[in-house]
Amino acid sequence: MASKHKTAFVGERLDSLEKNDLYRRMRTVVVKGPTAMVDGKETIHLCSNDYLGLSRNRQVIKKAVEALHEVSQCSSRLIAGNHPKIMKLEGLLADHRRTESALVYPTGYSANLGAVTAIAHKNSTIFSDELNHASIIDACRLSGATIQVFRHNDTNHLHELIHQTKGCKIVITEGIFSMDGDTARLQEISTIAKENDAITVVDDAHGDFIFGPGFSGVPAEFKADVDIHISSMSKGLGCFGGYVATAEPVSELLINTSRQFIYTSALPGHLCSAAIAAIPLAKRGNLQKKLYRNIGYFTNAMKKLGFVLGGSSSQIIPVMIGPEKLAVEFSKELLRQGVFVQAIRYPTVRKGSARLRVSLTAMHVQKHLDAAAGAFEKVGRKTGVL
Repeated sequence: MASKHKTAFVGERLDSLEKNDLYRRMRTVVVKGPTAMVDGKETIHLCSNDYLGLSRNRQVIKKAVEALHEVSQCSSRLIAGNHPKIMKLEGLLADHRRTESALVYPTGYSANLGAVTAIAHKNSTIFSDELNHASIIDACRLSGATIQVFRHNDTNHLHELIHQTKGCKIVITEGIFSMDGDTARLQEISTIAKENDAITVVDDAHGDFIFGPGFSGVPAEFKADVDIHISSMSKGLGCFGGYVATAEPVSELLINTSRQFIYTSALPGHLCSAAIAAIPLAKRGNLQKKLYRNIGYFTNAMKKLGFVLGGSSSQIIPVMIGPEKLAVEFSKELLRQGVFVQAIRYPTVRKGSARLRVSLTAMHVQKHLDAAAGAFEKVGRKTGVL
């Protein structure tokens, strides 16, 4: 066991986090669809990324259970884990994103790391939106490339930076930004990239299966020319895992050089079966209609109450608070009122721009939304936010 003085810095760092209202504690959460038991208290669940509710679909669960002959392949895909179901799933995902191929990763985080570190190198320059997800930021850093951060959705700034750069160029952004809920200006971004011979990479985890023709994502919605699509299967699809959809040669490069693909165990077969079952259900469109109605209804209700919702145009609705301490207090008081919403703080967002991140799903019905808005109003008046 390490002596106390060797680990004294740990306590100091924890004390600093708590002092600055940045200390995180995990809660015990048992999800029941649109509701959840949080530390033993029944609440309206507004934290889930299961946007279409497919994680609880009986057909999806049935297919996963039927395929559960083993827990996992217990190996990397290049050694002993390339199950036929993974290959079938990859074919469906490639068709879904209208690309030549797709490659499944264990998580969306590893898909971002795996794709970016494989295509970028020390002689590359990556142009990254300032509000990109932490997994993109980590991927850019690990790649060893030069990183140029452009102001959020500022295509003029992107053009200015990229026009001055030579060599291998990569532009990376999100489709729907995970903490702000707004949409990337993908058509303009992809045009700038194409004009400057740059590779366009889009992490579309929160837009996939939610927006676009065939619900194939934000790039399709804006008819943007994207070279590498990265996404997650744990959000709109309600399953688990991540994937990269792209041209065949790029997939081959990832198979041969992506450390996050080579040196990790394959996605278990029963999770592939779940995703295979979920894809046609997600593409019917009935669940998206419910979700869109919920977005419009709740957004209008919150705006009428006087809350500032940022620039959201999606199911991710940030209720802007500002000070970290106030956001934490607001979240705790909402939980007492039976509404589960997390306070999002630095370093996930800028200091002083803390917010309550509401995630709506197709599972919510009007009584959930009315009760949640009522709780927000009550706490907003109590805390002085309203």
